[in-house]
Amino acid sequence: MNTTAQDDLMDVVIVGAGAAGVGVSVALAHAGIENFVALERHSVGASFAQWPAETRFITPSFPTNSVGMLDLNSVVIGTSAAWSLEVEHPTGRQYAAFLQAIADHFELPIQEGVDVLRIDRSGEEFVVETTAGSLRARHVIWAAGDFQYPRLNSFEGSELCLHTALLPSYADLEGDDFIVVGGYESGVDVASHLAERGKRVRLFDRGSPWASESSDPSVALSIFSLERTRRPSYAEHVELFPDTAITAVAAANGGFEVATGDGQRFRTPVPPLLAGGFDGSHPLVMDLFEAREDGFPLLSEHDESTIVPGIYLCGASVRHDKHIFCFIFKYRQRFAVVAKSIATSLGLPAEGLEMYRMWGMYLDDLSCCGQECVC
Repeated sequence: MNTTAQDDLMDVVIVGAGAAGVGVSVALAHAGIENFVALERHSVGASFAQWPAETRFITPSFPTNSVGMLDLNSVVIGTSAAWSLEVEHPTGRQYAAFLQAIADHFELPIQEGVDVLRIDRSGEEFVVETTAGSLRARHVIWAAGDFQYPRLNSFEGSELCLHTALLPSYADLEGDDFIVVGGYESGVDVASHLAERGKRVRLFDRGSPWASESSDPSVALSIFSLERTRRPSYAEHVELFPDTAITAVAAANGGFEVATGDGQRFRTPVPPLLAGGFDGSHPLVMDLFEAREDGFPLLSEHDESTIVPGIYLCGASVRHDKHIFCFIFKYRQRFAVVAKSIATSLGLPAEGLEMYRMWGMYLDDLSCCGQECVC
């Protein structure tokens, strides 16, 4: 496990080797921390590799390093997904390969095929129980991600639906008449691909994210998705049902009946497609965090637990006040904050992290967040 400290006590154990796990691993190395390990239960970037084959990044990649701007989809200074992959909107499998290339280049101490079973605080240390045995650590970074934890129990009968995160490819879907539950990114993604194949799609959402006036893609559709909603195939084959919450799904006459909160009933011959988002991995460690009103972990200014010192959160579940860090280009700005906090507790100056500020990857002043575009 690349252990160098006496008595096999690690300085840091990272849980997860996706975008957050890989990115914060490099930040720790830049902070001068060597005695750490990242545990990944599958393989590097596994969640991305499990995306539906047709799904692509909604954020564009572009090699702008030469002018001091980091590629939006990069998690490490000096890298560019666009330059490496030669695509602007990578597929999940392509991005997983990009993360693996970073892990190889930086020789990150990643252990694959190791599932974390439990994390306990014991005195001044953490005991991390895994399928490969137990580890002791001074600090833990939870970077396990969201995608492998789809939200499956949103309403009565939701078990009859197919969650879009569990589909290897939209091309595998049989039928010509689909109901999609959820109109944010995943819902628009599957609807647009089905529409391009000439399928009828009825898209339901409890709100109307395609009509939001916010410029923040954490709460409104990305431009990439909005563009697809304007394609002729989308307009011809997709029927929108805004402000229409689905309350139940039931098997009926060889098909399925979908009930809405306003009393409407809709029939479909194939299982409805559930695009209602993800529960995320953070519920697995909520005993180590205080909960916000929205259920997400309450974090200190350094993304550390407010009740169990030494455990940090990295990735799409990071929240501060009304700020949602659910995209790579957002949560990567917090890697250096976490690395600096841990380095300080270990007595390290972490001077190597100062370069993160130059690249927009050291966001420790949240007062600059939340600005909307004016035109």
